[in-house]
Amino acid sequence: MDIYQIKTEVDYKKALSEIENLWGSKENTKEGDKLDILLVLVEAYEEKHYPVDPPDPVEALRFRVEQMDLSRKDLEPFIGKRGRVSEIFNHQRNLTLNMIKKLHFNLHIPLESLIGNAPVADLEAQNCQPV
Repeated sequence: MDIYQIKTEVDYKKALSEIENLWGSKENTKEGDKLDILLVLVEAYEEKHYPVDPPDPVEALRFRVEQMDLSRKDLEPFIGKRGRVSEIFNHQRNLTLNMIKKLHFNLHIPLESLIGNAPVADLEAQNCQPV
């Protein structure tokens, strides 16, 4: 079994080609084991070279609201009065750490989605109270 570290784009494309050829291999066979190893190596290479940015926090929130068939009024316990909810949805105000905690724990939205690309220092600087 020729397994190699994926260091270059050429290595990456070669590994993808091998994965395509091995796709559907039975588990616990030489081919199946090689497929499993190549998948792990390719995933590691992709995470390093093709990172996926988290979604916009408001879009993540909109998606969850739609999934759960909620209204904006349903968000008031987590965000604040109607005007505050509107400001968040219109990108006029960012989610606070307190809002993020409440939305995460109550609506089960991943923290990474709610934080987005906000610098950690901005979140830590907020004077937030526990949920």
